[in-house]
Amino acid sequence: MAIHENLLGGPPPTHLPDDPEPRELLASGAAPSEVAAKYPASSLAWAQLADEAFEAGRVVESYAYARTGYHRGLDALRRSGWKGHGPVPFEHEPNRGFLRALHALARAAQAIGEQEEYERCSTFLRESSPTAADTLS
Repeated sequence: MAIHENLLGGPPPTHLPDDPEPRELLASGAAPSEVAAKYPASSLAWAQLADEAFEAGRVVESYAYARTGYHRGLDALRRSGWKGHGPVPFEHEPNRGFLRALHALARAAQAIGEQEEYERCSTFLRESSPTAADTLS
């Protein structure tokens, strides 16, 4: 039996293709703004910008960065065959940028009082990857 096999007959897990350049630049200490400018489709760069803005108390800026990363991630998921639902495993490293952006969007939405958006994003995160929801919270 394959790991992540869905015994309930739901959609298979979506695994985004690897995009190592932005991840490696960020890991080497490159500024997330420079990485996002060079690789605007990288949800990971936008998620890191969202995290930095949130930690600095710039919540609306964090919300905007997170929303950008979230939408870039949705685009990538759809290109990878995702149909709007199903697992997006945190264990698959290329998925982490999208999941981090989704988490950051939920966090920033809650901070600005956007409760419905917070609940929607939190539910979406938990349904996509319980591991991500537990790890990022």
